[in-house]
Amino acid sequence: MGFKVAVVGATGNVGREMLNILEERGFPADEVVPLASHRSLGTEVSFGDKTLKVKVLDNYDFSDTDICLMSAGGNVSKEWAPKIGAAGAVVIDNSSAWRYDIDVPLIVPEVNPDAIDGFKTHNIIANPNCSTAQLLVALKPLHDAATIKRVVVSTYQSVSGAGKAGMDELFEQSRAVFVADPITVRKFTKRIAFNVIPHIDVFMEDGYTKEEWKMVAETKKMLDPKIKLTATAVRVPVFIGHGEAVNVEFEKPISADEAREILRNAPGCQVVDKHEDGGYMTPYESAGEDDTFVSRIREDITVENGLSFWVVADNLRKGAALNAVQIAELLIARNLITPKKAQA
Repeated sequence: MGFKVAVVGATGNVGREMLNILEERGFPADEVVPLASHRSLGTEVSFGDKTLKVKVLDNYDFSDTDICLMSAGGNVSKEWAPKIGAAGAVVIDNSSAWRYDIDVPLIVPEVNPDAIDGFKTHNIIANPNCSTAQLLVALKPLHDAATIKRVVVSTYQSVSGAGKAGMDELFEQSRAVFVADPITVRKFTKRIAFNVIPHIDVFMEDGYTKEEWKMVAETKKMLDPKIKLTATAVRVPVFIGHGEAVNVEFEKPISADEAREILRNAPGCQVVDKHEDGGYMTPYESAGEDDTFVSRIREDITVENGLSFWVVADNLRKGAALNAVQIAELLIARNLITPKKAQA
């Protein structure tokens, strides 16, 4: 007997991707219900070769739902995740609303699967920020091997991280450039077409942005609180796929060759690292892929035990929807959840 799964935010970029991935991976669901706000009532979304009609979140009964994948923003999650959890469904939330709650596990299955046991306090599990998820898939096996002291990361984040509105703005502005129309700025703080913007999320008192702070806090919570990390988050004119330039300082010696071998054998990682033209991965090539790709692995001669490398992944998949589905799969694999129908 399969599970009943609800997808909240089913009409958004990540919600639609969640539906795609549930079907692609053959998730053991007897029923999948897409949910959204009143304005999306009756909207049709695809689930494999089926078409599902969106229902309204506000009046939905979760009493027979097993798992709720949520990607509807922090305010919706703060209001609804506790209610859904109290109804007995496990909420896997993609927003930042619960990531820093001590009683809510923050999970990347390849990084800290054992932490999932803590979900029972509130029936809520948090998905990390997209840029953190791919970074930690690469850092975890290296940390296990040589113990990370410090990380310096610069991100190259696609506009899909800002939702459909971000993708539309890049398309509209790019078109306007070619036909000599006026450039309209709405979603981003400056023109994004043929430009890069060193500003994602709001500024904090120390001069970092909240996106950069998220990477610090989430790395400490999921990997090791002793790791020092500094980030610069940059929006780039790419539709899907985040890139990251990463510099790591370790406590123990580790060579580039050793790192390549470790990462080749790490779950969720692929190494594409040839010292030739095109011998590396780009965000464009990562779109539609499940793995995190590591390239340009090299020793940093300016510090003792240092490495530099390049990481790319599909931010809508590993950075959001795929990771949420993998968390649900982990719940099932560890026998932490059984279908309510089977219990009846």
